Amino acid sequence: MHKIADVEVQHDIMVANRKLARKNQKILDKDQVFSVDVVGAIGSGKTSLIEALIDAMNYKIGVIAGDVISKYDAGRFEKHNVPVVGLNTGKECHLDAHLVEHALHDMPLEEIDILFIENVGNLICPVDFDLGSHMRMAVISVTEGDDTVEKHPLIFQDSDLVVINKVDLASAVGVDSDKMVNDVKHINPEIQVIKTSLKTGLGFDEVIKAIDLYISGH
Repeated sequence: MHKIADVEVQHDIMVANRKLARKNQKILDKDQVFSVDVVGAIGSGKTSLIEALIDAMNYKIGVIAGDVISKYDAGRFEKHNVPVVGLNTGKECHLDAHLVEHALHDMPLEEIDILFIENVGNLICPVDFDLGSHMRMAVISVTEGDDTVEKHPLIFQDSDLVVINKVDLASAVGVDSDKMVNDVKHINPEIQVIKTSLKTGLGFDEVIKAIDLYISGH
């Protein structure tokens, strides 16, 4: 009976989250804001990538910074003079639609075009929690190992764009970045995968074009 109860509670949570996620997307659509859920492990380069996109993209951008303690990444985004809302998750290893709903009320949506939601650094917990975003971008680093995709397949099934970051370090850490691309394609054949290095600029323009394409199709 205990296991059955656990399953029922989990089901109820997921149903409630999906309902709130739909509500969040309606709020975003009302103000014509395109939202990107950015997921990835700690150290994958999510924060640096978002910072670079803020500086390079021709849009008015806002950021929700989600983390166990959000002030550090939120502080980095604030230096780029964009509206930022920090979400502290405490012991939770992911954002959910309820937390994002609260953050949307504190975000000047009428003043922005794109909202980046930086999820908590984790490739497992965020999988089942739709936030109401229009796009999910998964960022992984070669420094995590070229078996990272194989170990975390579900996050790539539900993503719209995958960025394999820090490829300039691949040879130094003995990683085959092509294998990582192929592993993603094996899980999700239709997804776009881009190799990037923020240090050298490799692939960065492709990431911008990919996001622009999703926006134009929205």
